[in-house]
Amino acid sequence: MSELKVIPLRPRGGGTGAAGAGLAEAEATDEINASEMRREHEDRLHRQEELIEKIEPAKLIEMLYQMILIRRFEEKAAEAYTLGKIGGFCHLYIGQEAVAVGSIAALRPDDYVMTSYRDHGHAIARGTSPDEVMAELFGRAGGCSAGKGGSMHLFDRDTNFLGGHAIVGGQIPLATGVAFASKYKGTGQVSVVYFGEAAVNQGVFHESLNMAQLWKLPCVYVCENNQYGMGTSLARAMSQQDVSQKACAYGLASEFVDGMDVLAVYDATCRAAERARKESLPSLLEVRTYRFMGHSMSDPGNYRTRAEIEKHQERDPVKVLAASLKNKGIADDAKIKEIEDRVRTEVERAVKFADESPEPAPEELFTHVYANPINVTGKP
Repeated sequence: MSELKVIPLRPRGGGTGAAGAGLAEAEATDEINASEMRREHEDRLHRQEELIEKIEPAKLIEMLYQMILIRRFEEKAAEAYTLGKIGGFCHLYIGQEAVAVGSIAALRPDDYVMTSYRDHGHAIARGTSPDEVMAELFGRAGGCSAGKGGSMHLFDRDTNFLGGHAIVGGQIPLATGVAFASKYKGTGQVSVVYFGEAAVNQGVFHESLNMAQLWKLPCVYVCENNQYGMGTSLARAMSQQDVSQKACAYGLASEFVDGMDVLAVYDATCRAAERARKESLPSLLEVRTYRFMGHSMSDPGNYRTRAEIEKHQERDPVKVLAASLKNKGIADDAKIKEIEDRVRTEVERAVKFADESPEPAPEELFTHVYANPINVTGKP
């Protein structure tokens, strides 16, 4: 079995103790140690600057642009939600931008992407227009799912983005099936699927990994470990907290990746995608990240301390990449402002497009339900 290169990061504590012990340990780490955070920040900048030298400047600028676009888009979505323009559930991607941007940048345009219900960032990174994403959040006909999917069910066939999926873990076997189809047809396409760490406890995760390795399928499984399943911390829900180690049971290559570093994610995904494409072998990437917002817009987040959130915000992936590009002379303050101005215009245009887009027609209730629709109009 060929192995992926593992970039060692600080190991996490085991989950062998009682739930109360896990909570005490978590609370003990909430305090911000300024010198420790400074060392971690400098170490990450150093590693990121090493990776920068291997990537074209235009691609680096595009990554920064996409992360800023997703951040500002999500902030505007939060504003629209509070104004009542977005109904139902709305799960924001703020803090996790490096995962979608870094991994999708490593793919071919014809590769397949599937994810869970925290899907706005993936759709935008994959190339879906912010106009269509915002219109979908508003439930309008101009949305990428014709206004019938909403926040949790974005879909774009043109970019091979096969949807956000609301059932926890439900997308994992679907992506495995898509990988089987790609191998069967010999297209060389890779199937990439994203899911949270809570989905790892679902049976379909284990069944899919076993099948993918047994049948040698070109699938990359990306666990976006934001360390909380809704309001429950990883330490309280999972006995083996190193998700990447779960691949050992099925013989998969695996890697633990810093999800607050877009270039580390890009680098790891390049290796996994190449392995899938050239050897038709699956991989599991555990990408440790952190959401700065609650589980959804309705979540007050009382299970986390302010200090814990601020601790992770010290390593905001957008700010880290911007600082690295400035240090390497690839972008200056004027360039970053230019990107911010461009993003602001795009996001405002997306809201305007969503506001002006009509609601789906009543007869749309009967479309996209069956492959061969039933004629309910009585007309021939």
